Amino acid sequence: MKKYIGTKLIEAKPMTRGEYNEYRGWTIPPDENPDDPGYLVKYSDSYVSWSPKNVFDSAYLQVDDNKHLPSGASIGQKMVDEFISYKEIITLGDKTTVVRCVLRNGFEIVESSSCVDPKNYSEEYGAEICMERIKNKIWELLGFLLQTAWHGIR
Repeated sequence: MKKYIGTKLIEAKPMTRGEYNEYRGWTIPPDENPDDPGYLVKYSDSYVSWSPKNVFDSAYLQVDDNKHLPSGASIGQKMVDEFISYKEIITLGDKTTVVRCVLRNGFEIVESSSCVDPKNYSEEYGAEICMERIKNKIWELLGFLLQTAWHGIR
């Protein structure tokens, strides 16, 4: 079989396995734990399912509600900031700052900034410049992801 990547814009709310079975009018099987945390998931075609929390958390990124947009969703500053797992800042030579950010999904973005005169060099200021560029790239990447989730691949 071939492998595929998929993205969809969904609605979801926290719900245990037991609550989901009750919601559907089902009896929970004896080999399932009704206290398993998860989510009730509703797709754009109104299909409803339940997803275990760990599976859901690895597959979906919560977006901001925005009633002013046709999609009803947007990317927010907090999302961008929280998508960075960690960062490394180093100085190369005597006037260049390099920042490497690793994102939640393992993707890495690296930016650098330099000044003309080493007397003007500040690692802190260089890192600020790099972080602004990195966050702009994250906005673009998350925007692409949201666009794909909303419209799919045509």
